[in-house]
Amino acid sequence: MGFIDEFGLWTEEQRDAGRAVLERVREEGLRSLRLSFVDQHGLLRGKTIPGDGLPAAFRSGIRCVSTLLSKDTSGATVFAAFNADGGLGVAEMAGAADVVMVPDPTTFHLIPWADGTARILCDLRFQNGEQVPFCSRSVFRNALDRAGAGGFGYLTGLEIEFHLYRRAEHFPNSDGIGRCTYPTPVEPINHGNQLLAEDRADEIEPATRRIREVLDRMGVELRSVEVEYGANQLEVTLDPAVGLGSADAMVLLRSTIKQVARRSGYHATFMCRPQIPDSKSSGWHLHQSLLDRETGRNVFAAADGEGMISPLGRQFIAGQLAHASAACVFANPTINGYKRFQPYSMAPDRIAWARDNRGAMIRLVGSAEDGSTHLENRVGESAANPYLYMASQLHSGLEGIDAELPLDPSADDPYTTDAGHLPTNLGEAVRALEADAELTRALGPRFVTYYAAIKRAEIARFERTVTDWEQREYFDLF
Repeated sequence: MGFIDEFGLWTEEQRDAGRAVLERVREEGLRSLRLSFVDQHGLLRGKTIPGDGLPAAFRSGIRCVSTLLSKDTSGATVFAAFNADGGLGVAEMAGAADVVMVPDPTTFHLIPWADGTARILCDLRFQNGEQVPFCSRSVFRNALDRAGAGGFGYLTGLEIEFHLYRRAEHFPNSDGIGRCTYPTPVEPINHGNQLLAEDRADEIEPATRRIREVLDRMGVELRSVEVEYGANQLEVTLDPAVGLGSADAMVLLRSTIKQVARRSGYHATFMCRPQIPDSKSSGWHLHQSLLDRETGRNVFAAADGEGMISPLGRQFIAGQLAHASAACVFANPTINGYKRFQPYSMAPDRIAWARDNRGAMIRLVGSAEDGSTHLENRVGESAANPYLYMASQLHSGLEGIDAELPLDPSADDPYTTDAGHLPTNLGEAVRALEADAELTRALGPRFVTYYAAIKRAEIARFERTVTDWEQREYFDLF
């Protein structure tokens, strides 16, 4: 009996999928399998194994060092990994011990740009079989379980903006991989601000066609690819999915776009606001509704006489507003992301909702007639970890339902309404999270302490760094 059977870590659906995956790997002669987990920053980490090593991985998982969970965005280890508690108060991580990546065979997909290669997403477990409390996918799964216990499914749809540039020094080798330089030198693809301009879309059609074709083969179907407002800026949208589906798709989308772009002589970045002329901030708009688990009915759709949205939907929105400051650290986990919150910018700057108004943090859209009523939370940046972003959103909404919170009136002018402002920087967002007892309890105090420490380490590094602005401002003046 292997590790997975010993601790009962697979569902029947996963067992069936595992058998199908093994057969497919054998029939198609796949030579390499990338087993990957999603780290605290929403990035894929993992190991590559040969195709004939997959049966063993499906029995016992694959081990990796636990310090991967202790790093900030620079790759620096934040916690004292060699202490008896791994620096995190967790005995299972003592001395930089291993954790186990448990493959989820339902996530199997080909990697079309790498011949004979596929990827499987993994969940993290300690060697005693217990869930790793810092595993992003598990944090979101816990939120989904909470919703499921209340009789709800969580339906989400994604709109993601990013920037695409040409690499200025692209000298690919025989495998199409260009020379690595840092920071990546890039050239603009277009100039100016031409929202939805067809000629701009045509300029980048070869690159976007390649991205779409690759994603289609991976099972991630784009609803649309659009030229956004800023120069070199695009937006892609995905069909709604229930549960883990949207978060898994978002991880694969970002990773795929970056890797395919690099092999094609481009550089894609999901950084919120690049320091390049004509750049605009990139956001991630998260569409959300709750479904009745038995009937599949959208429980946000109002019945006759209930107005624009059902009472339960109003409570869900009220919960997201009440916990918006605390949840902001997951929707905007980077220092750069807070430069997006500007008035009259198509991004929110305060905590309010409105009917079909793109200036509000929460935009209510859809109609009860066709059952499409849902909310669009416009607070997130495109670099957010999807599992943590969605988990914090779902917990916040469920807190509103549990407390039966009332909803304030719609903000018809969201940039002048008398409402609280969103955090103006990452440090403020971290403090808001730590002060929010309800969201801390929902996410788990140990996880919140852990995540806040990682973000504080990033802030401290930033505050010690001399910026371009400081150099320009003071070097000659004084």
